[in-house]
Amino acid sequence: MGGHHHHHDYAGEGLVNAAREALTVAGEQWTGMRADVFAALVAQPRPASAYDIAEHVGQARGKRVAPNSVYRILDLFVRTNLARRVESANAYVANPHPGCRHDCIFLICDACGQATHLDDDRLTGLLREAARDAGFADVRPVVEIRGRCGACGPVPD
Repeated sequence: MGGHHHHHDYAGEGLVNAAREALTVAGEQWTGMRADVFAALVAQPRPASAYDIAEHVGQARGKRVAPNSVYRILDLFVRTNLARRVESANAYVANPHPGCRHDCIFLICDACGQATHLDDDRLTGLLREAARDAGFADVRPVVEIRGRCGACGPVPD
């Protein structure tokens, strides 16, 4: 793989396989519980909290699942780039290209809660540079822009 790459946004089974591979490459095991949490995350139409995911997994498994264990798995997914955390919403979304490391910019709709994810390396590169100039190390830009999506339109008067 050279410097430039094309994104392949996975979906469905392909996304699950890419996630399993990325987790395994990171030296972690793809357990049944982790698979269920990832499937629940992918099934959510918008960023979901650990509680939403725990509930979803609990229904799928037919028994209550502790949000704490889901939190730990979601943190692992964020560390291994399988998921992203939407800080301002305290919620998580599946990363459509698990093998790729990108700083991401979320556009979050205040009306419907939908999060759209943008990759703009030029923009996040400038943020990294500014942070490094300020003496920061291990910089990971997390950018969230709130507003109203095209479907919800401007706030009516």
